[in-house]
Amino acid sequence: MAKELTEEDRSLAADMIARARKAMAEIEGWSQADLDRLSQAIAWYAGNEKTFTRLAEQGVDESGIGDRAGRPAKRFKIQMVLRDVLRTPSTGVVEVDEAKGLAKYAKPAGVIASLIPMTNPAMTPPVTGVSSANARNAVIFSPHPRTAQTTWEMTEVMRAACKAVGAPEDLFQCVRQPSIPLTQHLMEKCDLTLATGGKPMVKAAYSSGRPAYGVGAGNSSIVIDETADIEIAAQNTRISKTSDFGSGCSADGNIIIQKSIYDDMVVALQAEGGYLCNDEEKALLEKAMWDEKGNRTFPTIACKPQQTADVAGFSIPEDRKFLMVENQGQIGPQHKFSKEKLTTLMALYHFDTFDDALDTVRAIYNTGGKGHSCGIYSHNDANIDALARVAPVSRMMVRQPQSKANAGAWTNGMPMTSSLGCGIWGGNITNENVTMKHMMNYTWVARPIAEDRPSEEELFGEFYGQEIA
Repeated sequence: MAKELTEEDRSLAADMIARARKAMAEIEGWSQADLDRLSQAIAWYAGNEKTFTRLAEQGVDESGIGDRAGRPAKRFKIQMVLRDVLRTPSTGVVEVDEAKGLAKYAKPAGVIASLIPMTNPAMTPPVTGVSSANARNAVIFSPHPRTAQTTWEMTEVMRAACKAVGAPEDLFQCVRQPSIPLTQHLMEKCDLTLATGGKPMVKAAYSSGRPAYGVGAGNSSIVIDETADIEIAAQNTRISKTSDFGSGCSADGNIIIQKSIYDDMVVALQAEGGYLCNDEEKALLEKAMWDEKGNRTFPTIACKPQQTADVAGFSIPEDRKFLMVENQGQIGPQHKFSKEKLTTLMALYHFDTFDDALDTVRAIYNTGGKGHSCGIYSHNDANIDALARVAPVSRMMVRQPQSKANAGAWTNGMPMTSSLGCGIWGGNITNENVTMKHMMNYTWVARPIAEDRPSEEELFGEFYGQEIA
């Protein structure tokens, strides 16, 4: 029987929301300079190397998934969010269009319920916090039970940052003992929900009766045509696939390679640390990675390939960094490897013409991951354009390591975020990377302008004046 909301939890939520509203009121009149200073303090307190490394490693230890050595590198995301925030006005007049007589004023969204995934309990709170505080919001973090302590400690760090600049600490609060009923209640009572996590969490957010930004499932698929630089493509694929042991929904899941370079690409991937499984090993992996209901099994999520192989019942060399299975023609709900893998394993496909590649892409996204992302390694602009026109995704990276680029990078223009909207394809409200602009209300002020009224001849074109039976 599902646990019900207790009166104690109801009272706790009411108290947290009241404290959050009081904190927001205290910074309602802060200037842009004051808000920017607040964001800088939050970013430094949470994102300095010593603090973030400690809590990032703690998050891996607490959850039992992810790369303890690699996850601390995600601190750059806090720096990028701060960069974007400092370049974006968030109070008063934030946009003017003189030709149209329009001015836009920014206002806070309100108290935000932020659902924190166990994959990033140290990174997601400050990435959200730097933006939310600048927009004069307060946030109540609801952590995943597996990583509640890490999220709590990071929230305490962020509260200390607020205190250091004279801001109310209750701009950030964290649920100490999370539960599904309490989280659901918070989503129903807060003004906005940011749901970063699994499908049930996102569905609950959208069913709360309050505005919510959710994310869709990933199944990133990468097309590599014969114009690609094979060594760079292989290197980037390894970087993307092994980042935090493939825990992210942006990690390369399916590699779709032109047949003329297929063998060379596989060799290049092996040179980067890939292990190509034989048919017997592939069958063992499928049995180990999914249970009878088709759900991913915890011991094989976001772990070293050696652990996945061990669970499956075979061994691989210690120097191997990721697993590969050939999956040509095996796409659909019954073919597990065409779905999201969430670990250091990728499925390989090949194609003859680029139209064949597009057909493979369509089939994969009809199976899973629609709305999220894809990538391409190509120097053929026609192929890049063709994939962009066909792929049912919200973002497409060109010649970049997917999991390092989707959410923003120093070398692309994507806004940095920890929440990737997947649009209507993915059951989400936006296709965009969710950033500070999604955490604000706006008041449009319209002044009179000269009449902007085309003639009927201009409006109706060739149909103007036609007799209609």
